[in-house]
Amino acid sequence: MRDQIIMSKVYVSIAKSKNKLDLQQELQIRLKEIQQALGESTADSGLPHSASEKIKEMGKVLSKAREQLFDCELVTGKLRAMLQTSEEQVRRLKKQSMFLSQLAAKTIPYSIHCLSLRLTIQYYLLPQEKRKFPRSENLENPNLYHYALFSDNVLAASVVVNSTIMNAKDPSKHVFHLVTNKLNFGAMNMWFLLNPPGNATIHVENVDEFKWLNSSYSPVLRQLETASMKEYYFKADHPTVSGSSNLKYRNPKYLSMLNHLRFYLPQVYPKLDKILFLDDDIVVQKDLTGLWSVDLHGKVNGAVETCGQSFHRFDKYLNFSNHHISRNFDPNACGWAYGMNMFDLKVWKKKDITGIYHKWQNMNEDRALWKLGTLPPGLITFYGLTHPLEKSWHVLGLGYNPSVHKKEIEHAAVIHYNGNMKPWLDLAMTKYRRYWTKYVKYDHHYLRSCNLSE
Repeated sequence: MRDQIIMSKVYVSIAKSKNKLDLQQELQIRLKEIQQALGESTADSGLPHSASEKIKEMGKVLSKAREQLFDCELVTGKLRAMLQTSEEQVRRLKKQSMFLSQLAAKTIPYSIHCLSLRLTIQYYLLPQEKRKFPRSENLENPNLYHYALFSDNVLAASVVVNSTIMNAKDPSKHVFHLVTNKLNFGAMNMWFLLNPPGNATIHVENVDEFKWLNSSYSPVLRQLETASMKEYYFKADHPTVSGSSNLKYRNPKYLSMLNHLRFYLPQVYPKLDKILFLDDDIVVQKDLTGLWSVDLHGKVNGAVETCGQSFHRFDKYLNFSNHHISRNFDPNACGWAYGMNMFDLKVWKKKDITGIYHKWQNMNEDRALWKLGTLPPGLITFYGLTHPLEKSWHVLGLGYNPSVHKKEIEHAAVIHYNGNMKPWLDLAMTKYRRYWTKYVKYDHHYLRSCNLSE
């Protein structure tokens, strides 16, 4: 039936060009009938009983058209034109789909916005003495297991903390350092005051209160404040990118200092020797204390590598047509993932990692070395200073790849929903979402009142 539809469209076009109007009309009638019979069916079993009769009737008209109109060169030309039109439609729909998925990915759902507002109001109604977390003496104890989590999403942060604690052998030895922005500071505090992480220690800070982190010290902060940078991220007419990737350039996360704070870990935590950095779109499934025993062999960053064959190598992220990049880096060097990284802060200070980052960020003022995000400057800054971790520590792709193997997910210490399909969004992949929802406290009255449910 589909083949008949294609050929009837070809002959309708040829009949019109040759002024065979009766044949054109007959073809159009049969075409409409067979399209209606086919409907949305994807298998023969879904076709109506009248389908075989429609096929015979269409076959007769097509035979007639073939006798009167067949011209090999003309038919081939029409089919080629139809193919090109179809391919263009597919390209256009793909662009539209990418645009819509990116739009959905950067939008905070109403329910999470509601949760944040309700928690914020409750927090600022609390007297000062009730706004403090216990065990503050643990915050600078280098003998404990310290985590850095920078997030403006209360629900996502709660899952990271909850999943880590539920899988920890001794939660009392774990310390969570959360940093958020002023908009979510009250909400983040209130959530963990209402839902304390057992015997673990937690502390919430506001990045906007880090007075040392200013535009005179941080090149990226200075650049983010410039009119040209804001125009680059927010103006809709980048001539070099498609409409779909254009929205990617305007994602607010690229303008947030929370996203760039990962390059200032020793400045934020000067008394600590090691810290495990976690993204807020991960779930912890096993005890992570073994990471503190991994020998980084004098390197600064312990991370899982992401290259396989030609994928996720340096040339994907950096502009090797620029001589500063081509002279200093190997285009085939293996990329690695942010999301779960063990950082040795003593070696960081010794190697002046933040200084290296500042140097390259200053050189990228015109965005000639890389375009987006924190991974490209991370690859540059930690080049030759990254120790590859065993892949089972950190399994990626649950936010974009439908083919991550179930066994791989279930054996992973940390799973990462990197990509647009975050588990708190409606566009999340259903088969992966349950690994995240099992750590959400859906029975909490704030979640119920904001219509947050599984």
